[in-house]
Amino acid sequence: MSTQLLDAVPLTALSGVGAAISEKLGRIGVNNLQDLLFHLPLRYEDRTHITPIADLRPEQYATIEGIVQTCEVQFGRRPILTVSLSDGSAKISLRFFNFNAGMRNSFQIGVRVKAFGEIKRGRFMMEIHHPEYQIIRDNSPLILEENLTPIYSTTEGLKQISLRKLTDQALALLDKVKITEILPDEFNPHPFSLKEAIRFLHRPPPDISLQMLEEGRHPAQQRLIFEELLAHNLVMQKMRLGTQQCLALPLTQQTDLKQRFLVRLPFQLTAAQVRVTADIEQDLGKVYPMMRLVQGDVGSGKTLVAALAALVAIDNGKQVALMAPTEILADQHAENFRCWFEPLGIKVGWLAGKVKGKARQAELEKIKNGEVRMVVGTHALFQEDVEFSDLALVIIDEQHRFGVHQRLLLREKGQKAKFYPHQLIMTATPIPRTLAMTVYADLDTSIIDELPPGRTPISTVVMSEERRAEIIARVHNDCTEEKRQAYWVCTLIDESEVLEAQAAEAVTEDLRKTLPHLRIGLVHGRMKPAEKQEIMASFKAAELDLLVATTVIEVGVDVPNASLMIIENAERLGLSQLHQLRGR
Repeated sequence: MSTQLLDAVPLTALSGVGAAISEKLGRIGVNNLQDLLFHLPLRYEDRTHITPIADLRPEQYATIEGIVQTCEVQFGRRPILTVSLSDGSAKISLRFFNFNAGMRNSFQIGVRVKAFGEIKRGRFMMEIHHPEYQIIRDNSPLILEENLTPIYSTTEGLKQISLRKLTDQALALLDKVKITEILPDEFNPHPFSLKEAIRFLHRPPPDISLQMLEEGRHPAQQRLIFEELLAHNLVMQKMRLGTQQCLALPLTQQTDLKQRFLVRLPFQLTAAQVRVTADIEQDLGKVYPMMRLVQGDVGSGKTLVAALAALVAIDNGKQVALMAPTEILADQHAENFRCWFEPLGIKVGWLAGKVKGKARQAELEKIKNGEVRMVVGTHALFQEDVEFSDLALVIIDEQHRFGVHQRLLLREKGQKAKFYPHQLIMTATPIPRTLAMTVYADLDTSIIDELPPGRTPISTVVMSEERRAEIIARVHNDCTEEKRQAYWVCTLIDESEVLEAQAAEAVTEDLRKTLPHLRIGLVHGRMKPAEKQEIMASFKAAELDLLVATTVIEVGVDVPNASLMIIENAERLGLSQLHQLRGR
């Protein structure tokens, strides 16, 4: 065991792990001993001491002890078992919505009970709903945890107690294995070895600040974070060096194509667009593939910069592929590029999952023989039957929706006689400079930090659910008085008792009753592509006043007349999703 690698130790080496438990652990990405050791707790609970009932505060998790004062079943829409405890300082109510006769009989008046759970404010006293509890019989000594209790991410059928027992075994095996430190001591800014950090985070002692652990600020956490980011950064830099060893065709020839394109635009480029375009053109002239990330808020003109890059490749007799994450966005890009390029004599192709049969074959043939110089599509672009004639530039929009491997697949599509295509990657999500240098170390970065003249700054306001009537009144005013359109974004499709987020269907029905004179549409991810397209087209054509939607509209819906967006349960979205929606 002492010489064996941890990722080579199967989970079946642990007591109690058979095929069924292995399958459940596999669902959470745990397939060997190393995976289990790095399956770190999401959070911790302090069960190391008893808190007097009088000292409890709402929303705190605590262990309490008390004597049963009353035990009764309350009958209403559903029966509820209510048990009141007293420790002499105050009383607390334990409430069980699911219970059986055995549970009810165990709470005899005068019995000692230890319980743990989240404290809630009740009508008459503090409450805990469905606590973990233990009946203390015959004056037995009270046994408390020695360490903070780890809470792991899990899956159905895999209990926390099972994960804790398995990590106990894994930590015992870790002690018998010699770990080779990858991180030299002089580069390790934290006083923990890898082994010490893992052990500490699975079983932290009770005197450690719970807040520091929950915020990820403890040196043991920082030690692992530092090594992970360093490893990621080194891999990205290695990829970058590998890319620079590849050959690309330098795209240096320029006719008057770019000038003819710019003359047709009804506006001037911003200084930021000019600067970023110059960065791209310089990269395209090199003998190794460009790998450039362009950041810019929605509306800053990234697509126009991409069009100028595409013209450089087309000017040199080459093909360009633009990949977007959704059919809605790909369709929109295809429409824009046709408007811009077809008057210049450049054919624009379109390839997505819904293009089938003879239409697909015809499109594939045009791409293969080079009849279309600009190809717009979804992930369908890197399917096996797609062959390019002379692909020299790959543009990827909303890169956060694609993995590195998908980007590389498209790059391989363009490999021809040892030459690789250049890559331009676009995102509207602001990425802090240090994060970009770490996570996207394989890419050069340009930022379009200027909006075109006349763009009104977006006002973002957080409002509570209690002011819903005011929000509905604002929607009514914007749609009727100002003749504008609005989005109403819901974060879930189905009703969920657990998440308590309002579903799109329920919201649509509610709004149709509240605003009967408005034309209200609904779009969500479960609809067929044709249905979604039809509703989006109606909204764009101003045939709908209000569009209720899930985050399916997050990427690339261009409706200039829509000036208001309400996002329900915004806390359920990530920052990149919020930035995307904000830009609509």
